[in-house]
Amino acid sequence: MRLVDHERNPVDLRTTPVHLGLGSTAKPVEGFAWDPEVLQAYGAAVASDGAEGRMVMIFDGDGPGDHWESHPAGDELIVCLSGSVTVVRDVDGVPDRVLLGPGEATVNPAGVWHAVDMAGPASILTVTAGAGTDHRPRTTEQ
Repeated sequence: MRLVDHERNPVDLRTTPVHLGLGSTAKPVEGFAWDPEVLQAYGAAVASDGAEGRMVMIFDGDGPGDHWESHPAGDELIVCLSGSVTVVRDVDGVPDRVLLGPGEATVNPAGVWHAVDMAGPASILTVTAGAGTDHRPRTTEQ
């Protein structure tokens, strides 16, 4: 995993996120993977950005999300690019659902547990404050 300076070629945000950092920098994250070692390396590489750093990525999916996540360092923007998605927030143990269609967005406040359910094939773009992100399994009744 490495941050790339001044990438001239197209970047596929589905496989290569872009890190937005201090000083208005934007650097593709080459070799990114949802692997503990890669995530640790990414966190170390962008640690100096603190709560201001953001990861931009596209996710494609179909069906309910399998986990909850929370981003204590800052808000997260979720934009529906195609299909239909429901963002479910856990607000004091009560689910709060926001339905999004193409071009619509919502903001998950910092520290709020949330999951994303996709109704059929769908695609979202996320802009996430990743520092300190936590995950927990999601059961079918949530």
